Amino acid sequence: MTSFDSAPSLSMSRALLALAVVLLMLATTGWTAIHREPTDGASRDAALAAWERGGVAGRKLPDPEAPPRVIASFFATLVPAGRARLAERYPLVVGNLNGAPVALRYRANHIALEQARTMEKRRMRDRRLSPDGRHQASRRMHRFESLLEPGRQILAFDPGGDGRVAEVFGDLGRARRVSVIVPGVDTNVLTFERSRRKYTAPVGMAESLYAAERSASPGALPQGRIAVIAWADYTSPDGVGMDAAVGKLAEDGAVRLGALVGGLPGTAPVSLFCHSYGSVLCGVAARRLPPRVTDIAVAGSPGMRADSARGLRSTARVWAMRDADDWIQDVPYLEVGVFGHGADPVSSAFGARVLSSKGAIGHTGYFEPGTESLRNFAAIGVGAYDEVSCASGGTACRSGFSGPAELPRA
Repeated sequence: MTSFDSAPSLSMSRALLALAVVLLMLATTGWTAIHREPTDGASRDAALAAWERGGVAGRKLPDPEAPPRVIASFFATLVPAGRARLAERYPLVVGNLNGAPVALRYRANHIALEQARTMEKRRMRDRRLSPDGRHQASRRMHRFESLLEPGRQILAFDPGGDGRVAEVFGDLGRARRVSVIVPGVDTNVLTFERSRRKYTAPVGMAESLYAAERSASPGALPQGRIAVIAWADYTSPDGVGMDAAVGKLAEDGAVRLGALVGGLPGTAPVSLFCHSYGSVLCGVAARRLPPRVTDIAVAGSPGMRADSARGLRSTARVWAMRDADDWIQDVPYLEVGVFGHGADPVSSAFGARVLSSKGAIGHTGYFEPGTESLRNFAAIGVGAYDEVSCASGGTACRSGFSGPAELPRA
């Protein structure tokens, strides 16, 4: 919390002025609002209700909110045909169950996507909808078709509202290092991937990081043992507005991020790469993440809702970067009541390991191929900490490392 030493009336004036500056900067520098028409997509609530009434082989189905180990134990008792029947009958549930077999989740989400595509095709022809509503249905239908392309591994999918989705690049089950990209505002099923400005969207970010990690892999880490997750499985703020200035959606998303990490297969170390508002979410989640999260790297951060890296109360190493022309630096780093997200993560007082972002341009350029920001992310992702480059040009951000991190046994 930011404190004021002056009289209460002056403190309130400063707080209101600071808030006005925050909203003005967001409105004029790219954090713009996007209007979206509600959809009538398949309801996960209805699917959950059916799941709660259902059963298999005379047994009640587990609570979808049960710990991943409970979910994993349940599926371990089923024969393959029984698992497949559950995926076909309850795709919107099975596809989002942390702890369920990864391949089964991919299959369930494929089914859910096919159903969602069919629904959007009907909506495209529904004259009861406005022209904009039919256009939105067309956009969603084409997005679902893209997500259904052969080879895509959809780890989570919910078509409700603006839509949530997560995709895996690489072999998650065999990975010895896992990276998770946590994007910022205006993230939904339609903005999950872009053909133009590709590397500003979660899929492009993940593809870029995956390729860079494969190039950066130390000798002890085979290229086929890396996985990157494009994680857009939370409700992000719709651009400018109170949701972007407060932490409620970050708090809700932090619960979901913790569940994701807790449900990942194996024991591989996990690195989080959190951009913009995604860094707020990662900051809130930090204290509840399991020890396998070894690194939290933020870029273009408006703050992590903490006064310092130590204040995150995490055992993970905290890294931060911001390029010289990122407009986020002009947003006041403060916390006044529920407004603002706290200290600047690249400030010396915060205590993060500050990385070079040379080559990155603007607020969304950190995952562009050829940038030092991407190379640094890749080095962290594969545990090659002695290869990172510091913002100062020195070695301060590499202190305490003498070589590549020790990897878990296969």
